[in-house]
Amino acid sequence: GCIMDGKLYPFGEIARTESCFRCSCSPDAMRCCSLFHTPTGYDKENCKVVFNRESCDYDVVQKSDPSKECFVYSRV
Repeated sequence: GCIMDGKLYPFGEIARTESCFRCSCSPDAMRCCSLFHTPTGYDKENCKVVFNRESCDYDVVQKSDPSKECFVYSRV
């Protein structure tokens, strides 16, 4: 298998690792792609980015009230 972040994964396709990556594990390599997109376009003065492990994505919330989401107009 392959080891990522201290966890052993079996050979083959891995739909989602604990650190939110989709991977392919083979005897000679482990290739991974992230399942999340990083917010780049949002109100940086009033909002902050928080990683949500349940959804494997970033939430952009108000600094003054994290229960309220902010509008995101671009991600990479």
